[in-house]
Amino acid sequence: MRINGEIRARELRVIDESGKQLGIMSKFDALDAARDAGLDLVEISPLATPPVAKIVDWGKYQYQKIKEQQRNKKNVHQSEIKQMRLGLKIGQNDLDIKLRKIRKFLSDGDKVKIQVIFRGREMAHPEIGHALLDRILDSLTDVATADQKPVMAGKNLSVMIRSNPNAKVEDA
Repeated sequence: MRINGEIRARELRVIDESGKQLGIMSKFDALDAARDAGLDLVEISPLATPPVAKIVDWGKYQYQKIKEQQRNKKNVHQSEIKQMRLGLKIGQNDLDIKLRKIRKFLSDGDKVKIQVIFRGREMAHPEIGHALLDRILDSLTDVATADQKPVMAGKNLSVMIRSNPNAKVEDA
C-alpha cells in the first residue's frame, strides 16, 4: 500500500473520508485535496484502472486494518488430529461413549485417528481388531469417511477419519 508521495499513478479514482467518490483526478489534485482535509492519500486498489485512492487518517486506517485482521484470525478454527485409543475387549457402553466423543470431534472439524491396541496374546488374532474397526466405521458412515484402509503398525491397528462433507449434521 502506498501513501501520499509514494503513489506512482498519474490519475486516480479518489474517495473522500466519508466514502463519497470525488471522481478521477490527477495525483497532484488528489494530494492537494487530502492536504486540505488534513489527512493522507492512501492507494487502496493499485491494480484497478485507474488505481483507487482514499483520503483517510493513515494511523487510524492502519489501526482499523490490524484490528480487523485480529478479529478474522480469532474466528478461524485450526483443524487438529484427535486420537481415540481402544482395547480389543471394550464393552458396548464404553464403545458408545467413545463413538459419541468421536462424533463431537468430527463436528468440530477435527480429524480423528482411531487406534485399536493389541496386548499380549491378542496379537495372534488381528482379525478381531479389524472386525472392531469395521464396526466403528460402519456406525460412523453417516458423519465420517476413512482417509485410508486400517494400517497395522507394531501393536496398534489404526485408521484416520475425517468428517464427511456430504453428511447431514446431527448432534449425538
